[in-house]
Amino acid sequence: MSRSPHDVTLTSTDTLLRGATAGTYARVVHDVVDDVAARFAAVSQPWSGASRDELAALVDAVDLDGPGVGTGAALQETADLYATHAVWFHDPAYAAHLNCPVDIAAVGAEAMLAAINTSVDTYDQSTVATLMERRLVAWTAERIGFARGDGVFTSGGTQSNLHALLAARERALTGPDGSRLGGLARTGLQARLRILATDASHFSVAKSAMLLGLADDAVVTVPTDVDGRLDPAALAAALDRTAAVGDVVMAVVATAGTTDRGTIDPLPAVADLCDAADVWFHVDAAYGGGLLVSPTRRHLLAGIERARSVTVDFHKTFFQPVSASAVIVREHADLARTAWHADYLNPAADPDNQVDRSLQTTRRFDALKLWATLRAIGPDGIGAMVDAVCDLATAVHADLDGDPELRLVAPTDLSTVIFRYQPDGVTDAQADALVAQVRRVLFDSGRASVAKTVIDGRPCLKLTLLDPGRSLADVRRVLTLVRDAAHGILAGEALAEAQEPPCRDVHPHLDRTTTEVTR
Repeated sequence: MSRSPHDVTLTSTDTLLRGATAGTYARVVHDVVDDVAARFAAVSQPWSGASRDELAALVDAVDLDGPGVGTGAALQETADLYATHAVWFHDPAYAAHLNCPVDIAAVGAEAMLAAINTSVDTYDQSTVATLMERRLVAWTAERIGFARGDGVFTSGGTQSNLHALLAARERALTGPDGSRLGGLARTGLQARLRILATDASHFSVAKSAMLLGLADDAVVTVPTDVDGRLDPAALAAALDRTAAVGDVVMAVVATAGTTDRGTIDPLPAVADLCDAADVWFHVDAAYGGGLLVSPTRRHLLAGIERARSVTVDFHKTFFQPVSASAVIVREHADLARTAWHADYLNPAADPDNQVDRSLQTTRRFDALKLWATLRAIGPDGIGAMVDAVCDLATAVHADLDGDPELRLVAPTDLSTVIFRYQPDGVTDAQADALVAQVRRVLFDSGRASVAKTVIDGRPCLKLTLLDPGRSLADVRRVLTLVRDAAHGILAGEALAEAQEPPCRDVHPHLDRTTTEVTR
């Protein structure tokens, strides 16, 4: 059978990274880095503002079944598609979600680990990488206050919370003799397991309950106070009610940095109640974990050392590239209950195989990024950046106090700002509708990205400030865009409803016009 010219490309190994192609690798990566650096320097708004239909057309136009175009051309085409229309979290007008600009040392480490392609599931695949990750797990545990802590890096807070609750479930399903329950004893007890959490807890708590095979009503909502923090008195009542009906509290979940309000539950009071009831206490500190290295706000996490497990997302307030999270437990035995053995991966004779600790088998060496950042700027350097974003949020709150148009909705312990556009004369219903409208106008234009959420039944706009290089003036510019968008929307509505010709009192930026009716 004759070969087409493209068959050579399909069977060639010249595109694989190895000793013979090291020079090609260096040239290719340098070209990519130069292109991305130029784009970073030229960014002037969070994203291009292209419509979904425009983006879909660009994506669909690429022939993924066609012949290869070569490495350089493929990467240029990819950059023109992806990088041109990516969302740039470092832009001052990006203030939507829990996305942060990333530390340069970590980006360098990312390039290193991607090229070497270590998998840290077994020691013989990773050697020193396993030891470095174990050291970082121990370092994080020490920062929390766990003297004999253990843990493992994960893909994110959702997986970390799932793993923590799996460990809690296995503890609850352990018999008096320390053995794992089975049969009817296991299924009967599992049906009665309950997780107590607030409605501000991350959605992954409820999703984990589903994945763990718990009952549909396994997650019991504990009321919060006026600021959205878990109410200890309500938790005490929920613990009593659960026991009274014959159910078993598998875990209590407190949040150190709720996604919307950025508030921290009263950890010492929750710990007291969990200790008294002998209940697993999990702290989801995916957002607030950066306070572990804060020079001024570490006290906000007081009581976290009494948890049984903790989630920390390094790709939030440690300024790491996605993904980098960890689940940390107070006792090694708590992770040991979740281990599953296979002779080809984790024989008992090799305790350094981390697949024992992880829900994943093949797993990236994401710990290397945090290692590089700690060595580059130190924990105090990270902590100073955490303080900077929290200080900025405090300054924005003070700036908006008494603002005639933008009304603050909730306080924060971290770096969120929740507000509504509602000057005098704008009804609740109008302000509700403006939330989605303003956000859409700003997003569709690409000029700014803000988030929306619901607080106490009311839609709100939200800024999530995770760039320590951002200034109060930067945030004011975003808020000006919010005001201008709201002004324009309201003016358009007024014009649409007006029976008389538009005039300057409808919108101050519209020229006065008149119309004449010819009879």
